[in-house]
Amino acid sequence: MKTLVIGANGQIGRQFCELASRGGVSLRAMIRHSDQQPWFHERGIDTVIGDLEGDFHQAFNGCDQVVFSAGSGPHTGPDKTLLIDLYGAIRAVDLAVERGLERFLMVSALRASDPMAAPVKLRPYMAAKFAADAYLRSSRIPHVILKPGKLTDAPASRLVSAAAHADGIEVSRGNVAYALLHLSQARMLKNREFDLLDGDSSIAMALL
Repeated sequence: MKTLVIGANGQIGRQFCELASRGGVSLRAMIRHSDQQPWFHERGIDTVIGDLEGDFHQAFNGCDQVVFSAGSGPHTGPDKTLLIDLYGAIRAVDLAVERGLERFLMVSALRASDPMAAPVKLRPYMAAKFAADAYLRSSRIPHVILKPGKLTDAPASRLVSAAAHADGIEVSRGNVAYALLHLSQARMLKNREFDLLDGDSSIAMALL
């Protein structure tokens, strides 16, 4: 069994790949450029070149589930948000369905359920996530949607909450990576959605 990681070279993607490779999870990291390969190959992680704005169907060969953590990034415009965060996700879902994969794990966002409640600059991104999540729900593939809060670079505490609380809406990227590791291995979880914030519960207890 092999997990395809789309967005493997991103901040969350790299942390997840590192944790998963150490945990013996069989991965294939989809990256855009060959100069990104050494970091993954040093860790024994298989790579494939693929671009969400181009052809990436070959990335799915031999994989049975997908972790989608790709994003256009904070320094791009709405055009890239549409092509990567929305249409790239939709194309990935279609390919996963076409290939008969077992599960699709989507990294979404806490405010994706109500884009207009997000800060103005984030609304196009949240709207893209809203639509991509809706498309995944309506597809024929079992799925898990993870909705992290505001991302930080704080060290991973491995203590989280799956419910809103008074202490804020932040979650470290490291905690998101650990949550993805848990979800990628908990293959009985299907058609579930989880908010994710820093908290005081173990990941295994919060993401049941």
